[in-house]
Amino acid sequence: MAKARKAIITCAITGAIHTPSMSPYLPVTPEQIIDEAVRAADAGAAILHIHARDPATGRPDQSVEAFGRILPEVRKRCDAVVNITTGGSPFMSVAERVEPARHFQPELASLNMGSFNFGLFPMLGRYKEFKHEWEREHLEGSRNLVFRNSFSEIEEVISLCAPGGTRFEFECYDIGHLYNLAHFVERGLVKPPFFVQSVFGLLGGIGAHYEDVVMMRRTADRLFGTNYAWSVIGAGSSQMRVGTIAAALGANIRVGLEDSLWAGPGRLATSSAEQVKNVRLILDGLGMEAATPEEARAVLGLKGGSAVNF
Repeated sequence: MAKARKAIITCAITGAIHTPSMSPYLPVTPEQIIDEAVRAADAGAAILHIHARDPATGRPDQSVEAFGRILPEVRKRCDAVVNITTGGSPFMSVAERVEPARHFQPELASLNMGSFNFGLFPMLGRYKEFKHEWEREHLEGSRNLVFRNSFSEIEEVISLCAPGGTRFEFECYDIGHLYNLAHFVERGLVKPPFFVQSVFGLLGGIGAHYEDVVMMRRTADRLFGTNYAWSVIGAGSSQMRVGTIAAALGANIRVGLEDSLWAGPGRLATSSAEQVKNVRLILDGLGMEAATPEEARAVLGLKGGSAVNF
């Protein structure tokens, strides 16, 4: 009997897009983020993508101190791969965004592969009242927001994090970002296996249509051959639809409240773990299984949890 193919599930716990007024289930305190991360790992996530927030306001916080209140306890309580964001918030500078990954030397760090418009302002039509003034400013400010990730800034993140053995989750929000990654591959600044995370459905990036998903896969295959592992993010209501399409094409999948607050039409997810369980049902229906953290480490060539600085 043929063995079931394994898919790596990444879970992004809180992110920097959604604001506290949008869902009572969005974790903002260190304790909430830790508990949500452990629940997601218990549900089957092999990788935990971590952001930090100000516990009083829920505002994104990219300080080393904020991550220091989260990372050691997550590592203590589960064996999942910890992936620290270098994306932080699109309103932050790259120098600010890279500091936690530089300091803590995780197994994985996210790395955005290009600049693009990052439009969150349509959510103002869905949410009228906010607990904190920064939330409205955060959404409104995205009308004039370019999420800056220049070639020199990408190279800076690589130079600061790679010497500590950190590998990268290359976040590609459009086709051109795959070509940007190929540029760094050609220069020898990053080595295979590459973990390519394609992001679909954010205003300013590629759409979430079936043809968009297939085009991303075809382009990545042409550029990287068998030297990469492909994963997908579907933003908002496209989360499970994109995940299903891509899983059938051989992808790994990322879910979590960073990417979508929903567990179904009109129904808020009560935790990221709920989304992990939902995507496992999809994998089961396709005859696939969730990879363990150790299996994910082997596929992605990671250094192991004992080699991090937290």
